[in-house]
Parts: sequence; structure tokens; C-alpha cells
Amino acid sequence: MGDFGRISVHNALGGGPGLSHFISSHFDFADILLWRNYYGGGAVLIGSSILWFLFEKGGYNIIAFIANNLLLLVVILFLWAKSASLLNRPLPPIPELDISEETVLIAADEMQVWVNHVFSLAHAIAVDGNLKALMLVVSSLWLISYIGSFFNFLTLIYIGVLFSLSVPFLYDMFQSQVDGKLIVVHKILLPVLRKADIVFKMIPSVQYKQKKNQ
Repeated sequence: MGDFGRISVHNALGGGPGLSHFISSHFDFADILLWRNYYGGGAVLIGSSILWFLFEKGGYNIIAFIANNLLLLVVILFLWAKSASLLNRPLPPIPELDISEETVLIAADEMQVWVNHVFSLAHAIAVDGNLKALMLVVSSLWLISYIGSFFNFLTLIYIGVLFSLSVPFLYDMFQSQVDGKLIVVHKILLPVLRKADIVFKMIPSVQYKQKKNQ
């Protein structure tokens, strides 16, 4: 693989079309994940670490924590607005929050892609009897269940944040070396994958049996 065959990690994290690109253009998530925005990456890392420590080690309840903070925020804004009207001070600087129709349409398009993909997998398993799709879904769900048995949901989210802030950054730095190793692994696994594909094709599908019986 030459340099012309490499992908841009920055574009893969939000440079393409769709909702990810729309969000990235406004919040620069790609720069945060790749640590090009040091303040944003540091804020995400420190904030997630503090929240994980409070809820996991400190024993705080996440629902009570969110409710108490929202209650405090609402009371502060209310008192601020009342005192501002009495003392001729500026009102709280709260921006106009409005979701545009373009944002809703982009989100709906992205959701449609994922929902159609799930439906296609369900159709391939339940109707076509696709053994390969079944094995892929079963192995993925088993892996998620196995990993989740070692951690609770909050710790899994925190681990996901740590991986999101480290894996893309390291891959962007050592992309050529990682791609070289992946090519070697792919060449080793390719014969095994081809043999497995032949075995899967030898197993007749449910739909084929139904047509044959008809």
C-alpha cells in the first residue's frame, strides 16, 4: 500500500457527507479525537474522568446528580432574571435554541441507513437463512456480552471515551506501520476466510429449500 492508498483519518472521523460531517463542522469532533484541539481533548478527558470517579468511586447517583444540577441551574436563572429586571441588569445570556429542518432531515437520513441495515440483517437471518450473517451477529453480540460482564455500563462508556481519544490519534501517527501489519494479517487470514466462505455457500439456505419444495 502506497501513500496514495491511505485514507485521511480526519475525514473518516467527520469529513464525509451526512450528519457526522454536519456535527463535526460545528463542534470539530475530529480535531478533538485527534488531539489537534488540545483544549477540547483535555476537557473531554478530564471531564469524563471526573464524572467516572464521582459516579463509580464516589457513590453518586447519576440521575440524582443530573436532577440536582438542573434544579440548581433553573433556580439560578430564575433569580438572575428577576434581579435583572429589578436592578436594570442584562438578562441571562441564553441563546435561542432551535433545531433547523436541515438538521432533522440529515439525522433522519442517517437513522434510515442504520435501520435499513438492521432490517437487512434480520431479513437475511430469518428469511434467507444466511448462516454467515447469523454467525456474524451472534459472535458480535456474544463479544459485547462477554466484555460487558467485566464492567458496568458507566465504566464501558468511560473506556469507550478513552479509546476514542487514543486509538484514532495513535493510528493517525503510525498509519503506515499499522497498515503494513494489517496487510500481513489479512494475507494470513485470507485463505481461512475463503475456506469458511466456501463452507457457508455449501449450506443451502432456507429460501432455496422452500423454492425446491414448491
